[in-house]
Amino acid sequence: MKITELLGQDTIILDLQAQSKKDALNELANKLDEAGKLNDKQSFITDIFSREEQSTTGIGESIAIPHAKSAAVKVPAIAFGRSESGIDFDSLDGQPAHLFFMIAASDGANNAHLEALSRLSTFLMDEKFREKIYQAVSIEEVLEAVNQKEIEVDKPEETEEPKSSKVLAVTACPTGIAHTYMAAEKLNETAKEMGIAIKVETNGSSGVKNRLTAEEISEADSIIVAADTKVEMARFAGKHVIQTGVGKAIHETTELLNKAVNQDAPIYKSSESESSSGEKESRNGFYKHLMSGVSNMLPFVVGGGILIALSFFWGIESSNPESDQYNAFAAMLNTIGGGKAFFLMVPVLAGFIASSIADRPGFAPGMVGGLIAVTVTGAEGAGGGSGFLGGLIAGFLAGYVTLLVKKAFAGLPDSLEGLRPVLFYPLFSIAITGLIMMLINPPLTTIYTGLSTFLESMGGTNQVLLGLILGAMMAFDLGGPVNKAAYTFGIATLDAGNYSIIATVMAAGMVPPLGMALATSLFKNRFTKQEREAGKTAYALGACFITEGVIPLAAADPARVIPSVMAGAAVTGGLTMFFDIALRAPHGGIFVIGLVDGGIGKILLYILAIIIGTIVAALAAGLLKRDLTKQNA
Repeated sequence: MKITELLGQDTIILDLQAQSKKDALNELANKLDEAGKLNDKQSFITDIFSREEQSTTGIGESIAIPHAKSAAVKVPAIAFGRSESGIDFDSLDGQPAHLFFMIAASDGANNAHLEALSRLSTFLMDEKFREKIYQAVSIEEVLEAVNQKEIEVDKPEETEEPKSSKVLAVTACPTGIAHTYMAAEKLNETAKEMGIAIKVETNGSSGVKNRLTAEEISEADSIIVAADTKVEMARFAGKHVIQTGVGKAIHETTELLNKAVNQDAPIYKSSESESSSGEKESRNGFYKHLMSGVSNMLPFVVGGGILIALSFFWGIESSNPESDQYNAFAAMLNTIGGGKAFFLMVPVLAGFIASSIADRPGFAPGMVGGLIAVTVTGAEGAGGGSGFLGGLIAGFLAGYVTLLVKKAFAGLPDSLEGLRPVLFYPLFSIAITGLIMMLINPPLTTIYTGLSTFLESMGGTNQVLLGLILGAMMAFDLGGPVNKAAYTFGIATLDAGNYSIIATVMAAGMVPPLGMALATSLFKNRFTKQEREAGKTAYALGACFITEGVIPLAAADPARVIPSVMAGAAVTGGLTMFFDIALRAPHGGIFVIGLVDGGIGKILLYILAIIIGTIVAALAAGLLKRDLTKQNA
């Protein structure tokens, strides 16, 4: 059914007098009644209001399309009204409505009103069409604009030439929880808006999904690799590859896609078929290598830490056979978590850092170097070792030593090619890395022990100040490098036996999404409908310690949101330190709060610190954000 068959000169109001939603609906219904379209005006108005109670028909973009299928309709029709000042219509975007189309369908109209609604909604998505309707100075101009749009839509579609560019993408963040999928969604949405065909592979915590096939890679003209951790790159050899951080894919999506379409990127050269000179270009970046190690280490830290914490339910000495608190099951949990999972933490960190730098040949020397860091204090003895600090150094040392070894053996004859990865690389890289670590680990152990002692000796103002700084860092870039630096510091101190830092960074990391979620509930007039929906999700993500859950809200207004959440997170960080909260579980949010050391009193103080920071962030956002209902008034 065409709109022009339903909309006439006698059902158009160019200047609505209504100032409220109720008055607007009544005024439009009156117009239909005056035009002889209704049998019973009051009954039709009742049906219109009944439809509004189901969900608002204010679709956003200054448009409202109230509609009803009613026995009170004599002739199917559309009434159009325009309000220059705008009317609060409970629109989905929270903005006032200016253009109103009331669709009246008779009870036996075979869903004609739904067909008209669908067609009209399509018309109104065209910004130019909306502008013509809004600027029309006469009823005739309104009808002419609608008629021209009908002709345009009904015109046979011209077959478009297939697009020449084929774009592929890969997204990966260190933890593989939020940024990975947000970047993929943004790339897909923006590519659709730009008319670009794209396929995005996600390298998340649950594995690779939507994997790019060899055939797709072969046919692609450009590939976007938005990753802050290591991804499989050799398959892209010979293709134009844009390498960037995962954050760029979220915040600079259009620019990335334009570069991909224009093939504005170098041809990627696979490091597996070249000497190490090609690798240095493709895998440069301290942060990327570090995050590759941290992301692979996290399962050991999280699983081990929680198992250790669970073992203390039977008592702090429950794993000690000589204690009255000894429990065999608790001892097993402690052994699995602390004796095995935690023991592997540093070697795994070092192994994957080295692997990120030098590919697979770097893994073995990295693991060995990390093992030396945690077990050897000197050539003749074993002890506490240099822990996390030694693991970091061992990882980077092993990676770059392996690159040198690979370069040294690059000139071997082809007949010895097969011996390089199985003999020469592991032999020399493990030997060199191991010898250097044996020499430097004693002084590293001294430094590491001194740092641990310093942190344990901190108290009062210094401790609170540290909490404020770490809290602000957790909210500064919402899962980015600064956030990860604070969290990595927490893990390092956890390994050293200090459980206050990790409690602080986890509590502070929960505040940004929780704070903004609360803000969307308390200050609805400062957020769009879409943002309020995102706020509901942020409650769950914040409770689970997924700081990235606030990104959809922060991306829309970073200048106001970031300072708000930093203030809230800093307060929580300071309070957590002030309350002297200790927690052995490095992740899990509300699911591990019960594992806080010190019993119910400390647990309640920890919850209080999080609640106070959440309220501070919400109130700050409410003060800084603008009232959307007044913006277009």
